[in-house]
Amino acid sequence: MTLDFTHQTLRQRVVFAPGQAAARVGDEVDRLGAERVMVIVSGSAAEKVTDFTEHFPVALWHREVVMHVPAEVADRAVAAAEVGDIDLIVSVGGGSATGLAKAVALETRIPIIAVPTTFAGSEATNVWGRTENARKRTGTDDAVLPTTVVYDAQLLTDLPHDLAVSSGLNALAHCIDSMWALRADPINAALALEGIRALNRGLPQLGPGDDGLSGLEDTLYGAYLAAVAFASAGSGMHHKIAHVLGGTFGLPHAQTHAILLPHILAFNAPGVPDAEARMAEAFDAETAVEGLRRLREAVGAPSALSEIGFSPGDIPEAVDLSLSAIPESNPQPVTRENLTALLTAATNGVQP
Repeated sequence: MTLDFTHQTLRQRVVFAPGQAAARVGDEVDRLGAERVMVIVSGSAAEKVTDFTEHFPVALWHREVVMHVPAEVADRAVAAAEVGDIDLIVSVGGGSATGLAKAVALETRIPIIAVPTTFAGSEATNVWGRTENARKRTGTDDAVLPTTVVYDAQLLTDLPHDLAVSSGLNALAHCIDSMWALRADPINAALALEGIRALNRGLPQLGPGDDGLSGLEDTLYGAYLAAVAFASAGSGMHHKIAHVLGGTFGLPHAQTHAILLPHILAFNAPGVPDAEARMAEAFDAETAVEGLRRLREAVGAPSALSEIGFSPGDIPEAVDLSLSAIPESNPQPVTRENLTALLTAATNGVQP
């Protein structure tokens, strides 16, 4: 087989340091020579940052973090950074906190250190998002890629199981979309397949019976690989639909991805037999669809969009908006009819 492709690798420093988040962020603050640090922290992560000031000075705490980065919330954070003469942002939380930091960086070019407390993966991409007038816009800009990511598995030990599952499946969606997105290439595939292996190994370990960090560390590792692959390969059918459902209908990000994933995989797998076979091997299953089904059953994944606020009456608008966003390079042709059937099944929880 002739190799003919161009791969773009993003420049980023990655630190895995269980139990050392504050100290390692402090090291990065010193390394970057920052003097005016803004910490963006979500409400769920507020107790995880109480020791930050022991390791570096904080000029501004910013706690207004909202899902899907509404424009007015982003504008207030940008204004706060400018008034505070901030020269470094530290984000602590899930994808919403990272997303808000990116919104500030997009306008101000201030660098970011990201400390994730879910498996969202936004910290490893140069993708930004902003919701305005019930429409979520996304784009890419290297200025929003965090300069450093600090992964501390101990910060995730209290992550509710249902959120951990949905967030981990969101990471898995990054892997699977990377196998056929517009800029898919052999390097992205290698990263994505290793991400599938790590997530398939780590996610079932999460829960009351997991008295160590191995499951969390495997899942964080897989989520990072997934995000790196996704950042290079680009957004495919799965993420285009998910952004419509989140931005227009206000559905929660991680749960939406978790519910959509089996439907998108089953839809596209016949169009990419080689990729499907490699994903099946990564899942240690006969088929990729079977491997994902087994994993979802093992972790108790959510199954119906109707359970998170989406109704059958919303389907026509979602189809209209999604059709114009799904790449023409998608492995299988997407029509109004088959997309309506897919979203109907996902709404009602009918598994493929």
